Amino acid sequence: MDPAGMTHTTLPPVIALTCGDPAGIGPEVVCLAWAAGPHARARLRVFAERSILADVLAHRRGMPVLAVETVAAADPRPSEAGTLLVVEPAVTPAGAVAPGVISAAGGRAAAVAVEAAFAATRCGSAHAIVTGPLHKEALHMAGYDVPGHTEFLARACGLPDAAASMMLWLPMAAADDTSQRGLGVVHATLHESLRSAVARLSASGIEAAGLRLAAVLRPLVGRPPRIAVAALNPHGGEGGLFGDEEARIVAPAVGRLAGAGLAVTGPLPADTLFLRASRGEFDGVVALYHDQGHIPIKLLGMHRAVNITLGLPLVRTSVAHGTAFDIVGRGRADPSSMLAAIDAAVRLVEAAGATA
Repeated sequence: MDPAGMTHTTLPPVIALTCGDPAGIGPEVVCLAWAAGPHARARLRVFAERSILADVLAHRRGMPVLAVETVAAADPRPSEAGTLLVVEPAVTPAGAVAPGVISAAGGRAAAVAVEAAFAATRCGSAHAIVTGPLHKEALHMAGYDVPGHTEFLARACGLPDAAASMMLWLPMAAADDTSQRGLGVVHATLHESLRSAVARLSASGIEAAGLRLAAVLRPLVGRPPRIAVAALNPHGGEGGLFGDEEARIVAPAVGRLAGAGLAVTGPLPADTLFLRASRGEFDGVVALYHDQGHIPIKLLGMHRAVNITLGLPLVRTSVAHGTAFDIVGRGRADPSSMLAAIDAAVRLVEAAGATA
């Protein structure tokens, strides 16, 4: 994650926030996080239509009292808890967005906000992007043929989908205030059917995911990370009785990672691996498909987890939850994941030296 082309400054980094699909809880968690946000550590900006945020603040239950001010992407001022600083996309999506309803307008609003935040980051007006949750069906209804944010940003950078990996980061309490403990999970395959993921699994893909995981974990945990690689089959394949992918694909990748100097173990059966990791034995896990990594992390701390994109020339983090259309406007939105995503983005920008 090398934020190439970023403007160097002694001021706190500029973090571009997007709300995701405005029909979901994304705008609510952004507003709640803004009111409680780390403004001393970051200059926050929301990339969205001002009218959408004003409507959310006025009509959805549990929202903080915030003023809304439109600013240019390059405006250098600090942010503060009482006033949302909003950068409006140059393209305004057509059509109203109804809360809790899947629509092309909602998908389009989410997409143009990400495009605007990406443009600001690439030209140096922002140092990182923190995204709210998309709704993939709405995104497709709007004409965007991408599975999600990860692939959206990879293509915007001119890279193939496989160049980027999804990592889930779950911060955990550390023994003291100077260190950070947590569990990072990176996926060797992305948003696709299980059949497709297994067919596409390769030693080179696992190796690439492990190298990306190690690189991003080091600044988060403050030392060389301890990594485990999950097995694909039950019980690790039982010596080939339940499948040969462990011997044929996973073990060679683990060997290459060890040869690159990583502290790595595997393949380990996933049903016990995540228990061991949750107890602090490992800092990171390479999961082989989406649900293998997502289910345990969300059970351990869904509202504290953060999605981090690896393999891009920019810093992007995100909430780990979805649009939650069923609780929109009920005062139940939790900003914990958004706040953790902002914290992770600041740490990664600082580690990369983009604000030195």
